[in-house]
Amino acid sequence: MTELSAPSSSTRRIAIAGASGRMGHMLIEAVRNADDLALAGALDRADSEALGTDAAAFLGFTSGVPIVSDLRAGLQGAQVLIDFTRPEGTLAHLAVCRELGVQAVIGTTGFSEAQKAEIAEIAKDIAIMMAPNMSVGVNVTFKLLEMAAKALSTGYDIEIIEAHHRHKVDAPSGTALKMGEVIADALGRDLKECAVYAREGITGERDPSTIGFSAIRGGDIVGDHTVLFAGTGERIEITHKSSSRTTYAQGSLRAARFLATQKAGLFDMFDVLGLK
Repeated sequence: MTELSAPSSSTRRIAIAGASGRMGHMLIEAVRNADDLALAGALDRADSEALGTDAAAFLGFTSGVPIVSDLRAGLQGAQVLIDFTRPEGTLAHLAVCRELGVQAVIGTTGFSEAQKAEIAEIAKDIAIMMAPNMSVGVNVTFKLLEMAAKALSTGYDIEIIEAHHRHKVDAPSGTALKMGEVIADALGRDLKECAVYAREGITGERDPSTIGFSAIRGGDIVGDHTVLFAGTGERIEITHKSSSRTTYAQGSLRAARFLATQKAGLFDMFDVLGLK
């Protein structure tokens, strides 16, 4: 097994949560291939069979970083944690990040409003970049949706359709919800009041002020999102399709680099990409 070289003093030290999962593997490989980043910690659940193994073993390399469940041990040498896990796990990780002064890049979705408020409170002490989708292309799509919503503010019904793999546990996806928020904000609406998540039976005519959501789950679909603006005599569709999680990993690394210049605060990918 090949051994990885030691990082230089200018290298950003990265910890990965969910290190033995699909996204964890993608992130570890992306960090390994980045000249300015180095793996410094690898976290997983206490019941993971991967505990104690080298985090880069799946690549045929020795990183010298074991996968651990002890949060303080896993974060001790890191400057930034990248976390794509579950809301409860992410909040536990952030509490220790706050204690140790470790920044965080959060790609976890499914947070409640109370949990989002808790993250905002933690961000008063450390820099956090949180986005439901780290893909650069998706975030450019958000900007396009903002522009389209303003131009198509009357006479167009808005529907958001998303599709993901069979293992995804939350619906609609965080990306679909973010699309809804972007559109609602552009229209001066509150998504909580205008979102429609299910239709069944005799629903009556469509309320033109609503934003509809549809979720598809099946197979190994990485992530497809389409926003339909349906008018009279025409339809405009803005679509983004992911064929690989590599886009999420590369966006996460870009966010980790962005945080190097931040002391504290809650940021999103619009900040990272300069789209605000």
